[in-house]
This record gives sequence, C-alpha cells and structure tokens, in this order.
Amino acid sequence: MRYLLTLLFACGGALLLSASTALAELTTLTRAQQQHVLASFPSATHIGALDETTHAWPVLKNTEQLGYVIETNQFVDIPAYSGKPINLLVSIGLDAHYRNAWVIEHHEPILLVGIPESKLNAFTDQYIGKSIKSQIKVGGKPSETHINAVTGATVTVLVVNETILKATRKFAITLGMIKPSIAELQPPSHVKPDVFNTENWQALISDGTIRTLKLNRGKIDTAFMGTEAENINKARAEETEDTFIELFYTYLNAPTSGKNLLGESEYQWLMSELKPGEHAIAILGNGYSFKGSGYVRGGIFDRISISQNNNNISFHDVDHHRLFDIYPEGVPKFKEMAIFIIRAQHAFDPGTNWDLNLLINRQTGPINSVFTTFTAGYQIPERYIDRPPHVEPTPDLPLWVSVWYGKMFQIIVLSISLLLLTAVIFMQSWLVKYPGFLHTLRRIFLVYTVVFIGWYTLGQLSIVNVFTFIHALADNFHWELFLIDPMIFIIWAFAAATILLWGRGIFCGWLCPFGALQELINELARKLKIKQIDVPFYLHEKLWTIKYLILLGLFAVSLESLSAAEKLAEIEPFKTTFLLSFQREWWYVAYALILLTASIFTRKIYCRYLCPLGAALAIPSKIMMFDWLKRRPECGTPCQVCANECEIQAIHPEGKINLNECHYCLDCQVTYVNDAKCPPLVLKHKKRKKREKMLANVQEIPVTDITTPGSTQ
Repeated sequence: MRYLLTLLFACGGALLLSASTALAELTTLTRAQQQHVLASFPSATHIGALDETTHAWPVLKNTEQLGYVIETNQFVDIPAYSGKPINLLVSIGLDAHYRNAWVIEHHEPILLVGIPESKLNAFTDQYIGKSIKSQIKVGGKPSETHINAVTGATVTVLVVNETILKATRKFAITLGMIKPSIAELQPPSHVKPDVFNTENWQALISDGTIRTLKLNRGKIDTAFMGTEAENINKARAEETEDTFIELFYTYLNAPTSGKNLLGESEYQWLMSELKPGEHAIAILGNGYSFKGSGYVRGGIFDRISISQNNNNISFHDVDHHRLFDIYPEGVPKFKEMAIFIIRAQHAFDPGTNWDLNLLINRQTGPINSVFTTFTAGYQIPERYIDRPPHVEPTPDLPLWVSVWYGKMFQIIVLSISLLLLTAVIFMQSWLVKYPGFLHTLRRIFLVYTVVFIGWYTLGQLSIVNVFTFIHALADNFHWELFLIDPMIFIIWAFAAATILLWGRGIFCGWLCPFGALQELINELARKLKIKQIDVPFYLHEKLWTIKYLILLGLFAVSLESLSAAEKLAEIEPFKTTFLLSFQREWWYVAYALILLTASIFTRKIYCRYLCPLGAALAIPSKIMMFDWLKRRPECGTPCQVCANECEIQAIHPEGKINLNECHYCLDCQVTYVNDAKCPPLVLKHKKRKKREKMLANVQEIPVTDITTPGSTQ
C-alpha cells in the first residue's frame, strides 16, 4: 500500500507539472517566438504580458502599442488532417493587417513524415501585408486575394487558412479593429416549412433554387496561364469548349428543393438527422471530381468548400452523406452526387448569400502542383425563408452583380460587337457602295455570332424568354430575374431597341446564332455550286404564316402552363445546337441536323417558316420608327431584280419590302446603288452616256468664220 501511495503521488506530481508546463505555454511566449514576433515589428522593443480578456499579447515600442500577437487555439478549434487542430501564432498590426503567422503545434502526418515543415512556414509567410478584412482564398484567381497551396498538403493548408481567417476576424471584431457585417449582427433567417411546390429540374434551375458552375477546358487553361502548369494537360484548339466540370448545387433544408430532389421520405430522414442550427446542401457533378480522394485519407474534402461573410466552411467525412438518386422530372445523369452538412458552429444563415468554392490542381512534378479556385454564388429564393422582423436583408451585392463581374470579358466583347453593328446600321448608305467589304464584314460577324454568342456565351435567345417576360409582367415583375444572365439581358435590350427603331431584321439577320449558322451553311453551299431550291412566291407567302400559328399555339399553352410551353418550345433547335452542343437524345439532334441540312438547299428555311421567336419579334416591329431601306418607283413595276435576288424572299413582286420577314442583310441596298445592276440606274447611266456622247460630238464640229455684210474681208 505504501509503494502504491508513493506511485500515485509521483504520478499526480508529474501530472501537475505537465499541467503547469502546458499552462505556461498558453500564457508566455518562448524566446524564439518572441524574436519571431519582434522581427515582424522592426521598431518594437518588447512584448507585453498576456491580456486574459482579449487573449492577446501586446507588441510595444516602450509604452506605445504597435500591434498584437494571438494564439489561434484560443479562438477556434478546427480539426485538420490528423483530426486535431493546428495551433498558430499570428501577429497583427493596428491597421488590421497581418505582420506574420507561423505554426507552433501540429500533428499532421504528412508533415511529420514527408513534406518539410519549412514549406508550411513559407505558406504562412504569404499572409504578411494582407488585410484581415480580405477573404483570402487558397489557389484563388489573380484578381482575388489569394495564396498558393503546398503540394501534397492541400488539406492541411486549407485548414490553416480557415483557422487564421476565423481566429483573427473574431479577435479583430472583439477589439473593434474591424466592424462586423450587418449579416453577422442580425439574427439568422428561417426556412418556411410549409412552402413547397412540385417542380421539374428545369424549373428548379430557372427560378434559382438550383445553381450551376460550368467550366470548359479553355477556362481552366486560362486560369493556369502564367504558371508552371500552363502547358500541362492543355486542351487542343478543338477541345477548348469541352466540358471540364459541370456542377449543380442547392440548399436542401427548403422543402421545394429538398423534397423535389430527395423525395418525401429521404427528405424527412435528412431533416431528422440535422441538429438545431445545422443545414444541408447537395452538390451534383459531371467531369472533374469535386470529391477527389483526399477525404479518404485525411477525412477532409480538399476540393470543395463554401464561404459566407468571410467565413470559410470546409467539410469532413462526418459531414458527408452519399446521394444515390434524385427525382425531379427531366434530371440528367450525374457521375457524382453528395450531401454535405453545415454544422451549427459555423452560424450559417440560409438567407445570406454564400459561395461554393472549387479547388482545381495540376501536378507539375512528382510532388509539386499548382492550384486555382473557381467560385459560384448562391442566393436562396426569397419565398423560401422568413427574415427576422425589422431587420434589413443582407447588404451583400445582389447575385446578378456578382455574375456580371464574373462575366466582364464576355460583356465587354459583346458590347463592342453591338457598337460595331450599330455603326453598320448608321453607315449603311456608305457601306453599300463597297459590297466586297460589306459582305466580308457581314460573314465575319456571322461567324462571331455563331461561335462567341452561340457556343461560348450561350447567348441564343428563345421564345421561352418572351413568355417568361410576359408572365413576369403579369405577376411580381423583378428585374433581378432577367439580370442574372448578362449576355441574354444585353442582347434582349439591344434587340428591343433595334426592333422599335428599325424592325426585327437586325436581330434575326445579325445576332441570332442559329440563323447565322444556317446562313453560313447556305453561303458555303452556294460557293460549292450546290443547286438551290427556290420556293415559288405564292407558296412562300402561305408558308411563312406557319411560324405565327406556332407562336399562337405556344402562347396559348403558356397561359395554362409555362412548363408545358417550355417543353413544346423544343420546336426551336436552339437548346440542342448551342446550350447542349448536340449532347442529348438522338431525336433532338436529328431534328436540328435536318433543319441545318435543309439550309444547304434553301436559305434559312427554319427562320422563314417555323421560328416562333421571329414571329414574336415581328409583332412589335409594326411600330418601328425608321425605314432606312430605300426603294424607287420602278421597284416591282417593271423592275424585279431585288425581288428575285432576295434569298429569303422578303420583297414582294410589286416591289415592297415586307419588314416582318426582312433580315436586314442589305443586299437590296447594294443593288440599289449599283448603276451597273439596278435597271433604273442602268437606264439613267445609258442616257447620261448618250447625252455625254452627243455633247462630245457637238464639240468636235469645226466652227467656220462668219463675215458680216459690208465687211472688207
């Protein structure tokens, strides 16, 4: 018993000594740590005692305060690869900028046995000079506040970044160095449990319940330009538009999203699994794996995270549920599907905008990689949530503003092209005098319309856009619904303006990608001397009414069900050709190819006889303000040159241009000023030549001397 008591006392003493040592480590800094801190404040003389209230050491120049040093474990507890937190010392200036950061304790196996710790220290050096207010991203774009990852330790550095950002922000708000956002101060929003509508897949995407992040290989190559990985796995020219990844994501707590995706029973199970303050999101993807394999080894998903109010949220394996099936009508197949749980400690607010972050890496060597991050936003539809009373919604930028910033390149290019087209309209009287230049310019513009507007920006307008606009006017119109796609909005705005000024021909003839594709195909066919099929005018005049009948039918259906009208609007081959690039069921592809094949033999046959969008745009064309297409009294009687040459037969035999059918190609205006082709001008030219010849002959008659009577001569 005596020996046993002695052993117990010895163990107790050891424990007390250990505890006192640990306590000392929390309240004092080692000599090496103090030197590290002072090095980050060159004018500092010493470090003060730990403030038990703020959990920070003051950095002083004699009695003058220069900054602070904090230990992150005092503010956050975020498990890393090892399952244990990484503890860091972070020095902060009074200007709320990082002066230094370094790891003082970790249990990461990847660093203990493989990657040297110096690489982690080099990683934390990247924070020097950056503001606490910034949302720093690992592998972000050059336009963002970003830092480079450590190859082979991606999970570790993601946790380090999250630890530093959360700890320093919490500390800085406590001291008043920075102000919390309004969203951080207000109580969280709550999901309305009784708001539910059965919706199909397309409807869930259209109303913003499900958001998307789509990247092609060309965008990935652009993101890695200027890095060591620039030429690794680089797409060939013909592969730049190939899909790299296609992500769909949504917030599952809202019944309309959760029940439509998971089904009633699975949704109820998920809600029962969630503890108070927890939230669930679903991520679905094809192409590049958003899960990766890091979570298998380290328990953390290193490729995917979300951020809200400068709070980055990573997911661990315990936050993940496999998703095997989803049920909305029309849902495509997905390679990966998953549910992620946002735990209560993150204080997630469903009513505040959040971002989905996707980390992509390219390996440059056996253990070296380069990383980049792509971000996509999410804003929950307002009808799904209740906001706290007397609290203004978050002042974050609306989602459409973020989208416009993200598509600034496309917007600039499109705007320049629309300015060019406007110049063509205003300068048409001069341009038609140079038909070779005008035709070349038009062909280049049509190629741009097909490639850039159609396939690159997916800016093909549709009759569905018209119906959506009409229904929105009748029921709670919101500009945000249309501003969410800047390309569609800008093209619609330009089309509306030009329709009221000059008619629908400018859009149909210059800016419609499918129309441009048909015209280019027909141009090539004519170059190859493929025989054309001319539709007799009496038949053509009857056939063009078909598109108006289609429009009326679709509009009538849309009054009962917009969803049904969207399905019937597949008479437009636009989605198949541009939005899905022919990657869908064979019958849709066959239909689109039949129409394109028909355009080999007859100019723009779909536009002339079947297009409901063209019919819809022709209606407001009735009130256009200007008619700049010139005609002569002789047009039609007796002259039929322009009527015979108009390849879409928009000119009646009597000479009048039907502006409801005109595509504003300006070919008739080229003929109008051609004095070698336009019969009235040819006749005038002949008369002028004859008159000039007569005058020349008169001038050649010799003048004889005439003498007056009585002259001496």
